[in-house]
Amino acid sequence: MEDDIQEEVLSQFKERRLGGWQVLQLTAGTGLAVYAVWAGILMPGFRRVPLRLQVPYMPASRAQVSNVMTLLKGRSGGVADLGSGDGRIVLEACSLGFSPAVGYELNPWLVRLAYFHAWRGGQHRSVSYRREDLWKVDLSAFKNVTVFLAPSVLSLLQKKLLAELPEDAVIVAGRFPFPDWTACKVEGEGVDRAWAYHVQELRHRYKSQDRHEETS
Repeated sequence: MEDDIQEEVLSQFKERRLGGWQVLQLTAGTGLAVYAVWAGILMPGFRRVPLRLQVPYMPASRAQVSNVMTLLKGRSGGVADLGSGDGRIVLEACSLGFSPAVGYELNPWLVRLAYFHAWRGGQHRSVSYRREDLWKVDLSAFKNVTVFLAPSVLSLLQKKLLAELPEDAVIVAGRFPFPDWTACKVEGEGVDRAWAYHVQELRHRYKSQDRHEETS
């Protein structure tokens, strides 16, 4: 089932036409890739990032952002966007009243681009973009977490999120679902789809599975 979703998303990426601004950002993304190769040779911090954890940059569409926010409708508190890219999820969350609205992104160019978007929108004092390794960030203060990451990363991220997030937290994944979790709600179609997960439900499900295994 998850393989079918991945194939569907990838095929729709191939078919989708990009606007001028998206082309510009993808061009910048190509430059970022070249920079990453250079950094991987010269900078120890980049060399420590395994290849399977490297995520190609693809800006979220308006529909994707809208679907993520729909799944967070009615909620409040802080938002952490893991792998925040150019920062558009964080900006939208801030405009809807989420505070603090924080993006975590290792790529310095994308952090600068995100702050440029925030400055252009007059929100640079209301949001925060941090160049930090998401695996080392303490997420225990956030009740809302959004992720646009590759399936290989999502499978490794599950344990960290369940260990750190508060009981009433909600996790929203865009483009790809978490491979081992069942979403409580899905919004949108195809490449713009987003999945919501309640931490309390996930923990309850895992505890039930553990009890079942102990008695079997």
